[in-house]
Amino acid sequence: MSHDGVGPMSVRPSAALRSAAFLVAGALAVSALAGCSSKDPAGKPLAGPDIAPAARDLIVDGGKLRWAVDSVPETLNTFQSDADAVTSRVAQAVLPSMYRMDAKGRPQRNADYLESAKVVDTKPKQVVLYKLDQQAVWSDGREIGAADFAAQWRALSGKDSSYWTARNAGYDRIEKVERGANDLEVKVTFTRPYADWKSLFTPLYPKEVMGTPDAFNDGARKKLKLTAGPFALKLVDTKNEQVVLVRNPRWWGRPAKLDEIDLKAVPLDERAEALADGKLDLAEIDPSDADRFTLAGRAKGTSTPLMGPGKRRTPAKALQDFTVRKSLEPAYTQLALNGSMGPLADERVRRAVARALDRTALAQTVLKPLGLPAVPVGSHLALSGQAAYADGSGALGHQDTAKAEALLADAGWVRGGPVKEQQKEAEKAAGAKGKKADDESEGGDEGTYIVGEDDKDNKDDTNGENGKNGDGRGDDKDARDHTRTQAQESGRHLEDGKQYARQHGGAPGAYAPKGTAAPAAVGAGTLAKDGKPLALRFVLPSGTGSDVLGTVADRIGRMLQKVGITTQITKVSDESYFKDHIAAGQFDLALYSWPASAFPATDARPVYAKPVPAADGSLDVQQNYTRVGTDQVDQLFDQASATLDGGKNHSLIRKADSRIWAAAGSIPLYQRPQLTAVRKNLVNAGSFGLTTPVYEDLGFLKKGAKPSASPSGD
Repeated sequence: MSHDGVGPMSVRPSAALRSAAFLVAGALAVSALAGCSSKDPAGKPLAGPDIAPAARDLIVDGGKLRWAVDSVPETLNTFQSDADAVTSRVAQAVLPSMYRMDAKGRPQRNADYLESAKVVDTKPKQVVLYKLDQQAVWSDGREIGAADFAAQWRALSGKDSSYWTARNAGYDRIEKVERGANDLEVKVTFTRPYADWKSLFTPLYPKEVMGTPDAFNDGARKKLKLTAGPFALKLVDTKNEQVVLVRNPRWWGRPAKLDEIDLKAVPLDERAEALADGKLDLAEIDPSDADRFTLAGRAKGTSTPLMGPGKRRTPAKALQDFTVRKSLEPAYTQLALNGSMGPLADERVRRAVARALDRTALAQTVLKPLGLPAVPVGSHLALSGQAAYADGSGALGHQDTAKAEALLADAGWVRGGPVKEQQKEAEKAAGAKGKKADDESEGGDEGTYIVGEDDKDNKDDTNGENGKNGDGRGDDKDARDHTRTQAQESGRHLEDGKQYARQHGGAPGAYAPKGTAAPAAVGAGTLAKDGKPLALRFVLPSGTGSDVLGTVADRIGRMLQKVGITTQITKVSDESYFKDHIAAGQFDLALYSWPASAFPATDARPVYAKPVPAADGSLDVQQNYTRVGTDQVDQLFDQASATLDGGKNHSLIRKADSRIWAAAGSIPLYQRPQLTAVRKNLVNAGSFGLTTPVYEDLGFLKKGAKPSASPSGD
């Protein structure tokens, strides 16, 4: 997976960061976001799935699909804390799902398992009746039924601590699960109303997995004895780093076209070569590799070697059997602002940071070169096309340098403040050339550098930030400038700056690259208060695929410099990025992603919940890594989750989102690009966007056949 917005992507509790203190409650025109207009504010997805749809009768019966993944999963139980995206992919192929997502990211009944599912009573309590498909059976021939639903509820209810569960949202609201009028009916009664009931029992595990703590904790980590999907699990091979799925002979739905799917662990930077060597058929790739495939397609009939940074030579001809399918992931990258300490504990400063950003320019930086819609994300809680989506960014306000400066002044930050002593020391540190940086930097930091000192780069950014270039013209020039800047930075010798980083808010042991003109920035235009400059530590991962984040961070740094805020970019190892920095609260600014959810009232709540003191005196932040929340946002989530009326539910979600925007704890930037290299004759596969893959329809075209307008049944 690309580091374009690296984050806890495997964690189901989705959405984005949480929210912060609501400064002026009466100032928000929330009613405008509540869906008063007859036009659906959810709109359409910015990009649909790009999968080369084909009718099943055009697809070969048989074949093996070799599909690159990040790693072999540690567990096959999606409800455990170390489950990841590959865990979910396996579950989608081999286990029952009551609902799956359509092209708009909205849940649709899965007819292979459910004849129907609906709320049949609300008073005195909510009751949902599931009617199962009469052919639905586990791989041992046993019918899927109420016993499986009940076992999963008991395991995930949170009442038995012997089950090592990562989440129990929704299951903790169930009072009982029982057989209905016959064996094909399951009746679920809730203790209190639960709007997101469609999120439950997907995936559904057999009672043999959920029935006892031992089976739940250990029995489904590397094997699944019983499955009930178009594919069955053959083996998890940690030695050869692959998971093998085979066609399920007991599958009652449309037979899988493929005989086998091999999920092979291949690092991101090795996938282009693995594809060219004939070892893979399908792989998400980095944007730099996407360019190589595009060039190969233009170089038909040649064997011109194509080069990428740090990569071995790959013949163009070897890549011509593949195409790159493009969409946008069901996830977005956002700027996180740590509101628990330092200048960002003041909501006015957080709001000023947000108002200084040209989010359209940042989206264009990432998406425009890829030919994808460069539209900033307008909600923390849903993506365009999803039912709860509406652009709530107006609650905070759009880019406005003057407003940002006014907010900072109101918070007591003034230009040219009393930072003379710090400036002298910084100038002395920056002028001591030849001195080597301390290699024993603390916290695993790989380097810190100051953004904002280059007058030309600041000038180049002006068009995108002050409204003179609102349509994005001139961004190509900015992109070239960023490329030039990155190349210069990559060649710098890291030295001299450890002292400066300590003096001005950097991580202990971090260092600044040679040539960083930090003193000029501090003395000339940086804001100060109580003798200290307004300098924010911007933490990023440093591993493969993090180049895009570096470019975005550089642009953000220059935008903030225009209002007097200095950013000190610190790159740390991937291994420590989330654990030691984001989750631990050791950052001021950071970039990472959250997955979108069709059930934001449930999944987004822990991401935005107001942190509360724990029994041991620590702060329980759940997944709220910016550590800012409000009672008001919590109440809106609670109301939404208990509202069975879809329209009212969406209205409450949008109100919650407007308050999250106003608090400026996190700023959504852009939906993540999804680039997938696919063998040209492989259909119904590629970049799936918001939709769930239909595994039984994946396959290779018959000779001479061409993809159809849309997939169809037999």
